[in-house]
Amino acid sequence: MSTEALSRLGTELGAPPPESLAGLSPDQLTLLATALAGERASRAAGLGEAAEEALKLVPALARGPVRRILFK
Repeated sequence: MSTEALSRLGTELGAPPPESLAGLSPDQLTLLATALAGERASRAAGLGEAAEEALKLVPALARGPVRRILFK
């Protein structure tokens, strides 16, 4: 069992991984951590795109100040 792989997975989860995952191989744990990181990045990109699209509903003169307030 790789404590490094479990540690990386814990970092991606933001909490200690469940004990049931300790039975996975280091390669499986790494694959799971990589998949979680990829999904988090994908969701963040999607949220950013949605926010930019929503800003199109704000009058043009107010977009700059609204963008600064929302994305400090």
